[in-house]
Amino acid sequence: MPSNIAALSYHDPGIVSLLILTSFLLLQNVINWAFDRLLFCGLIGQIAIGVAWGRPGADWLSADAQNVIMQIGYLGLILLVYEGGLSTDLKTLKSNLFLSSVVAFTGISAPIGLSFLLPSFVNGVSPVQAFAAGAALCSTSLGTTFTILSTSGLSASRLGVVLSSAAMMDDIVGLVMSGIISSLGTSADFSAVIVARPVCVSIAFAVTVPLACVWLLKPLTRLSYSTIGSRKCGWAQKWIATENAALLLHALVLTGLAAAASYAGTSNLFAAYLAGAVITWWDGLCKELRWSTASGRTEPRATETPSCPRPTGNALQLSSASKSVATAGERQNPGQPAQESKSEAKSDDRSGERTESSSSSCPDLYENLTGMAIFGKYYSGTLHTILKPFFFASIGFAIPISQMFTGSILWRGLVYTLLMLLAKLICGLFLVRFATPILPMQVLSRRFRSSISRCWPWPLQTGKAIATPDSTSQIAHATPAQGQERSASPGHQQVSSRKPSRVPKPISLYPAALLGSAMVARGEIGFLISSVAESDGVFGSDEEEGSSELFLVVTWAILLCTLLGPIAVGLTVKRVKRLQERERSRQTGKDDPLGVWGVIPNARQPT
Repeated sequence: MPSNIAALSYHDPGIVSLLILTSFLLLQNVINWAFDRLLFCGLIGQIAIGVAWGRPGADWLSADAQNVIMQIGYLGLILLVYEGGLSTDLKTLKSNLFLSSVVAFTGISAPIGLSFLLPSFVNGVSPVQAFAAGAALCSTSLGTTFTILSTSGLSASRLGVVLSSAAMMDDIVGLVMSGIISSLGTSADFSAVIVARPVCVSIAFAVTVPLACVWLLKPLTRLSYSTIGSRKCGWAQKWIATENAALLLHALVLTGLAAAASYAGTSNLFAAYLAGAVITWWDGLCKELRWSTASGRTEPRATETPSCPRPTGNALQLSSASKSVATAGERQNPGQPAQESKSEAKSDDRSGERTESSSSSCPDLYENLTGMAIFGKYYSGTLHTILKPFFFASIGFAIPISQMFTGSILWRGLVYTLLMLLAKLICGLFLVRFATPILPMQVLSRRFRSSISRCWPWPLQTGKAIATPDSTSQIAHATPAQGQERSASPGHQQVSSRKPSRVPKPISLYPAALLGSAMVARGEIGFLISSVAESDGVFGSDEEEGSSELFLVVTWAILLCTLLGPIAVGLTVKRVKRLQERERSRQTGKDDPLGVWGVIPNARQPT
């Protein structure tokens, strides 16, 4: 375009262009809805629309339109990763960190390790190219994982916690890998600095951001609450308690961390995930401060009963607890008049109602200012209807579908797909209870028994069996009929308690199958890394010769894994639910197919 033109001339688009864009957007959303309901992988349909409407297919969209869609779609990817950070439960992640880390490490190292077998059946593959292919296949689709968990109802279960945490860790490493692959493509020679810089910068971000939150942001937040709380109806308090202020603050955190990560040399997607996690942590801190402020205001009213605990939880639970205490006191003192105990219970109920109304009114006013609330109101609609379809369509623009069905590419892609399926299915072995403990765990348990037993999910004791309250409550929650049978036969409990404790054989392989199958789906990060490696020349592609053979093989593996993983999980979940309903209807007392992995961790039965 000549440089002397001061502005872009406006002209009405043709009806053909409008019809193409309209059909493109509508079909993206319709096919995404249909594929999510049937196969839990709507992104496959969106990628297929991109292939059909883009250059690999009919080429209905112009080159300029495809470039604009690609750039806007990357904003959708940033928001997708940001949403994953917002939905991170930090407490649950911390409680299952060890097992999730082991599963995530296996899901990362196994695909990269098996990818070094590529030179044996793909000609001319170097170790760097094999590493890039393994990096593209080491991620796990967060969108597919969250869709599977929400549809199957396993989001709050222990299996769901481990799965979501491991998938997040895999995607974090995948985002770091994308920066490494991009550096490999822009550099002529391979050096350790190319790999070390993104890794070191990512580690620095992962360490400094939490430290800054604890040592800098937390004291400033407490100081701000104490300063603003001392003023009544101040202008600062009114402005901060608005959605516009929260939206501006969240946008500044996201763009600031993304820009800092890009200039520092790591992936801005990793920074987007950190931004979401930081905002979620800050929302929890603010909620805790509001509850403590509300509890402090209700302390003078609670001075009439000094023996009562400080109302930090739900006031309805406190009032029910006061009722149980009054009932217990009446049983211990049968000569005491009943009216006195009833009057005390009524007064406790009234104080509990006052506590609930006064303490819950303040925190509930700010629920619309949390990260998830702001995201759902201002970002979610645009993301899921426009930005996310644009991103997956831009992935389809880069898939040469016409070159993927040649005989040599097809059989190599199927072989590599089998290897990548095996690499992720191995993750399910950590949920299998072997009759004999693993030898390294035996050696480590002799020296570090106390520390390992806190993290490792299976018991490491070699003495007598000891029934813990946690295991008892979980088993009772998972198999109520079996618990009744065991309680009806105390003699059986005495005999079983004398037997030496061994790691029991697996109740079923359904938990392991669910975990391994859910980790199979690669999704958006896999397509991103492979596309970056292809466009930057890591796979050795030549624009005149077309796409490289390795890129086509990797694309086959990503497509088939993303399609087969959700299908396997959906069929397994249907089978498990059918077994659960049959056993509950017959009341046979058999174990739940998922065992302790199907219940909420640290759950307690109501007494």
